[in-house]
Amino acid sequence: MLGHLNIDGYQVVTSPKDAEVIIVNTCSFVSAAKEESINTVLDLADYKDPQNGKCEALVMAGCMAQRYSTDLEDSMPEVDLFIGTGEYHKITSLLKAFKENSLEKKSFVEVPKYIHTDLDPRINTSPGYMAWLKVSEGCNRNCTFCIIPTLRGRLRSRSVESLVSEAKRLAENGVKELNLISQDLSDYGVELNEKNDLKNLLIELEKIEGIEWIRLFYHYPDDLTDDLIEVIANSKKVCPYLDMPVQHFSTHILRKMNRKTSTEEMMERIETLKEKIPNVFLRTSIIVGFPGETEEDFELLKEKVEEVGFDHLGVFKYSDEEGTPAVNLKNKISQDVIDERFEELYAIQKAVSFEKMQSHIGKRMQVLVEGSHPETEMLIKARHIGQAPDIDGNVLINDGLAYPGDIVTVEITDAHDYDLVGHIV
Repeated sequence: MLGHLNIDGYQVVTSPKDAEVIIVNTCSFVSAAKEESINTVLDLADYKDPQNGKCEALVMAGCMAQRYSTDLEDSMPEVDLFIGTGEYHKITSLLKAFKENSLEKKSFVEVPKYIHTDLDPRINTSPGYMAWLKVSEGCNRNCTFCIIPTLRGRLRSRSVESLVSEAKRLAENGVKELNLISQDLSDYGVELNEKNDLKNLLIELEKIEGIEWIRLFYHYPDDLTDDLIEVIANSKKVCPYLDMPVQHFSTHILRKMNRKTSTEEMMERIETLKEKIPNVFLRTSIIVGFPGETEEDFELLKEKVEEVGFDHLGVFKYSDEEGTPAVNLKNKISQDVIDERFEELYAIQKAVSFEKMQSHIGKRMQVLVEGSHPETEMLIKARHIGQAPDIDGNVLINDGLAYPGDIVTVEITDAHDYDLVGHIV
């Protein structure tokens, strides 16, 4: 959206009080996200008052608009335009029509079918040394707890050629780290020809001069092929890091989630991954309290989380999400039990994480420098290959000089719950 706005003459301002157009890109995956989205829009609506700001058009874009636009038109008259997840490329034409009073409706929400290409303009809003590369949009899995296919549509992938073209342009502008994202990386390219798959994409991205790190997000374990593991194992640029949503380890619960795998199959894939890539860093997400989760299911979950030893793990409490099949499942777990299981699993992972962090003391690791620590200029903030942006902790450098975007070697001297400490070698 920023790319299209930029080429049509719009300029970004640093304060909402100076903005003539305010766009809020919303989420509605869980109730907390919905609440935050609505509160943000209502707060920013104050700038439509001439005494507070200059806002002439308040736009709600993204998943909330996609999911609830009809209801929100009535409940949030402050919003001038609702733009769904597949219509974001129309932002400037819709704003122009709104300004000319030529629109006959407020909501522009269709079945999502669009995905941008390398030919679309883009402004990289991440720090100049890193970028997110969206490889596909939508999802075909239909997990019973998930609303994403409704919000984002069926899977549609970009070609390898398009992604490599965009990546080259990013590299020319100083990007060293590419983070590959989608709703389902493991299904990337399934609707395209055989040349457009993840293996070939990684091989082509590795050839790009200037790109040093390539990181993979949201690849399901059941589709983790031996070929892909080999590419990661033999690559000099693909990080030995995988964000791999497990969600649970009980076959009983996995079936209820409509996951096409089992306890044994998942463990086999994880064991193969760790055998072929001994230094691999694994991130996953787990849902506790799914309908029908027995004590036996939960005990198995705890056992496997401890056995696998994930480097990073997010624990989520199950909650009914309207529009998903899981709402209609029987044997719902009480909130008290869900809370207890959350705390118990969180404590197990905290102990696993502590042991993992301690094991790095004395090691030398390459890190990507991000800049001064926000709390003190005495520390430099960086990340090693096993730490993704924003979510996995940092390496704090307490001795030596480096600048954002530098890749330097650090000797680890101390470890905290989520951060490592060291000095530049």
